Amino acid sequence: MHKDNSITILFFAKLRDELGVAEYQMAVDDELQSISDVKERLVSQGVQWQNSLADSGVMCAVNQEMVADDAKVKSGDEVAFFPPVTGG
Repeated sequence: MHKDNSITILFFAKLRDELGVAEYQMAVDDELQSISDVKERLVSQGVQWQNSLADSGVMCAVNQEMVADDAKVKSGDEVAFFPPVTGG
């Protein structure tokens, strides 16, 4: 896969531990246009992915800027997922 036609997805903290992966490459195509699309494709990989990413508190950043699920993605972007922040 040519790196210019993909995005890099990073997983942090509890998500990285649960999924057993810190970094993942995903091809960009006409159907992959937003963070929602990225999540949909990731959760289709299995139950653990669904369990880890289904939490509504999971936060996302594109190119180190926090974004909502409707944020657009394009080739070369770095997408990062963070577990919900808990306070006390």
